[in-house]
Amino acid sequence: MLVPLTPLEFARRTRALYPDREALVDGNLRLTYAQFFERCDRWSAALQRLGVRPGDRVAYIAPNTHAQLESFYAVPQIGAMLVPINYRLTADDFAYIITHSGASVVCAHEDYLAAIDAIRGQLTGVGHFVALEGSAPGWLDYEQLVASSSPSFDTPPIDENDVITINYTSGTTARPKGVMMTHRNTYLNIVGTLVHLPMRLSDRYLWTLAMFHANGWTYVWAVTASGATHVCLRKVEPVKVFETIAAERVTMMCAAPTVLIGLANAPAGVRAGAPTGVHVITAGAPPAAATIERIEGELGWTVTQVYGMTETAPFITVCEPRPDHAALALADRARIKARQGVELITSGEIRVVDEQMNDVPADGQTLGEIVVRGNVVMKGYYNDPDATTQAFRGGWMHTGDAAVMHPDRYVEVRDRIKDVIISGGENISSVEVEGVLLRHPAVQEAAVVGLADARWGEAPHAFVVLKQGATATSDEIRAFTRDRLAHFKAPHSVTFVTELPKTATGKIQKFVLRGRRAAISAQ
Repeated sequence: MLVPLTPLEFARRTRALYPDREALVDGNLRLTYAQFFERCDRWSAALQRLGVRPGDRVAYIAPNTHAQLESFYAVPQIGAMLVPINYRLTADDFAYIITHSGASVVCAHEDYLAAIDAIRGQLTGVGHFVALEGSAPGWLDYEQLVASSSPSFDTPPIDENDVITINYTSGTTARPKGVMMTHRNTYLNIVGTLVHLPMRLSDRYLWTLAMFHANGWTYVWAVTASGATHVCLRKVEPVKVFETIAAERVTMMCAAPTVLIGLANAPAGVRAGAPTGVHVITAGAPPAAATIERIEGELGWTVTQVYGMTETAPFITVCEPRPDHAALALADRARIKARQGVELITSGEIRVVDEQMNDVPADGQTLGEIVVRGNVVMKGYYNDPDATTQAFRGGWMHTGDAAVMHPDRYVEVRDRIKDVIISGGENISSVEVEGVLLRHPAVQEAAVVGLADARWGEAPHAFVVLKQGATATSDEIRAFTRDRLAHFKAPHSVTFVTELPKTATGKIQKFVLRGRRAAISAQ
């Protein structure tokens, strides 16, 4: 009676219960669950005809389209491993990931066919190249393969500890690492997500988050498990987001804080008529309380923060609302919502520890590193035992995030450990300073990094993006923060920029900003 824990079990249930419900919207394409799963089955059969066997790897490079979503079912149900690749990487990164993963089939959206063709000579292990959309010489046509295939395929036995996806990290300081997620990891993350962040049959989920990123935080399967509707969005722009929310009656979406900032600061005409009651799940970087205030206070939406990493399937904590929070003023409630929160019931144990692995006091002040262990933690890094051993040292998964533990056991991330600024012997959280900067009426985005300082060793420097039409001086920005923070935390200098460098999932690339040290010093 033991049934393997796998997201494919959710697909089985939804296929049986909700065949006629709308499963997916992708532009003009609308599919019921019966139609969606038939397409998945046809693609599974086609992959088997192309020689894909259990344990093989199939790589995808695509935005949020119906074909990308279908991959999360069609590839795993034949026992193969899906490799969803960050489409914003370089061709060199594509070559490394495809080769390192040993992918035998590469599926790409038309926007990336040329990039793959440019490196095709390096991809000696790839047997087939499939164009999900568009066409080019040497590429198979995805839609033709699906249409011409039978929905019957060989069903291999699947163990819950088998790898379902290999998700490569961003590789900002070294080569990307392949995070091996098992069927069990993802199943338990989905269950925990739906316990803490329930979805209903009537929900309509907007894909503002990239599906490749930690499997869309496992919403590629969670939405289906609920019998809800996937609404695909190929490019995230505030105008398009608001239009789609209204046209498709969207009730839920996931978004990085940078996306929330863009939505909160969209012109009034763009936001006009936006429906209230949308539930937004945010993660990827600590959101500022000011951003949450605006989203909830001005749009009437609800924001819930979760925290995790690719290596943890990805959710470790959720900022779970408590009854006493409801009585708080909006600003006070937003400050709590900006915390990362408490363990999900399925995520396992979380601690904040010092360098000797001792728990830091739960005082909301003492910094330590978040470490975790539990059923959502990855199987390891693909073909990288040394990196796996380093990540799992001491029997815990080390996150690299610096945080405090509050007396109510809510965790609050203050920084990446490598981004904590040490100035004159004092620790400064760049996240705290950024949160204050975002309360300035002229500031749209801000990032704070530590730059070399002759007196203090290191001092905070702010990179600021102003709102359209707004003006401010460096002295005004510095005075604003000095009025609201201990003076040593205030930026010593400010650089105004038109945009901040970001990853595909909206994380600010602070290593790029730190690399501008020489140019700033010359000012």
